[in-house]
Amino acid sequence: MRKLLDAGSALGLLAHNAFETRAGVGLVFEPFLGRRGAVALWSAYFPLMLAAALRDGENARRLSAFSAGIGVAGVAVHFKAWPWSLHGGLPMLDEAEGLREDQLPAYNSVLWAWGIASALSLLTETRRGSRRFALAGLLNFPILLASAQHHFRWAREQARLEPERWSAALLED
Repeated sequence: MRKLLDAGSALGLLAHNAFETRAGVGLVFEPFLGRRGAVALWSAYFPLMLAAALRDGENARRLSAFSAGIGVAGVAVHFKAWPWSLHGGLPMLDEAEGLREDQLPAYNSVLWAWGIASALSLLTETRRGSRRFALAGLLNFPILLASAQHHFRWAREQARLEPERWSAALLED
């Protein structure tokens, strides 16, 4: 890998999406695209992100910078949207997205790995000419926050309609 942290940012997003999907809380952008559409989107985007980490061209650098910016913004959204507290000096989510309490330690680890890889990618692997793409990714924070809030409301409704397909924690008040 030419840019190991760029690849780490991509893998962090993949781990995040896989964790949430496996936990029964849905896939990012699923409320807007449906399950098949969201799977199609991520099935195209992840390979592009990893391919960008393997290459050194201008377009690859731009995509990596944008993706790392989105990664930092995406992790920050979780800490804005959900209650958290300090554990050993590190912020950890105390609840999130209909996940069970026993799932939170692993989920926090995924978020931290994704966030650290993305932030270090921005700091060490983003070249001057690609910084505006990193900024574009970071500026998606309010859009991602609104999307996450909508996603959770939608997932709770889906859990009421098809409880066998969704996390039971979504049904708790």
